[in-house]
Amino acid sequence: MPIDRLDSRLIALFADEPRIGVYEASRRLGVARGTVQARLDRLQRIGIITGFGPDVDTAALGYPVTTFVEIEIAQGSRSDLMTDELRAIPEVIEAHTITGRSDLLVRVVAASNRDLQRVVDQLVRVPGIERTSTLVVLDTPIPHRVIPLVEATPAD
Repeated sequence: MPIDRLDSRLIALFADEPRIGVYEASRRLGVARGTVQARLDRLQRIGIITGFGPDVDTAALGYPVTTFVEIEIAQGSRSDLMTDELRAIPEVIEAHTITGRSDLLVRVVAASNRDLQRVVDQLVRVPGIERTSTLVVLDTPIPHRVIPLVEATPAD
């Protein structure tokens, strides 16, 4: 396993309080400051911890409408060029290549339903996109989370 119980506790602590600092984390976890720093460095180096940035609430930022857009692309289209064009649309906050009927699943935010139409219009103008299907999020009973997975992963 790539992490142990101390790593799990460390990740959970920094996820809950990203500004805690190494010294305070070491005090709370009951380990040396150097141990905390070494663990954080290792977890970053192996790609388990990918950042310490702030979580941003898109609704509070002025984008209360969240959608998932399924995109079908034309056979033979260059997905790297399409990805660059999708990346240029600020309201596209996530994109995944998927299996099934569609080829891409894109998470999009918008200021309103009318604004969503503007964003979808931008999406369908991207060369290679043949069809879209939009799913509007009504509620998010389980927001993005990884701590339960982190806590279930460690082996002692």
